[in-house]
Amino acid sequence: MALTDIPFGITDWSQVPTTEHTGDTGVATWRTREFGSVRVRMVEYSPGYVADHWCSRGHILLVLEGTLTTELADGEILTMEAGSSYQVGDDVRPHRSSTEVGARLFIVD
Repeated sequence: MALTDIPFGITDWSQVPTTEHTGDTGVATWRTREFGSVRVRMVEYSPGYVADHWCSRGHILLVLEGTLTTELADGEILTMEAGSSYQVGDDVRPHRSSTEVGARLFIVD
């Protein structure tokens, strides 16, 4: 990820339109901004959300609220509470997210 040619700016996330992405169960609601090749998102997972796919894209992810469970393709399962983050590179460890109670995330990829 190269952060080049991005002018200084402020994002009021409450003003960014939402898109909904249905999981195997539950819904992910995204507010997305794109700056060149960098995507920045505020994401909310509904209680009971389970992703419908394995993701190989790299991310830096911060849990703002709730509890996030991340399952790695090798079977490892990690649970993160608000204030925790993870980082993973493109094509490093496929992963998928779920949450029993819901979660709000800030993601850069």
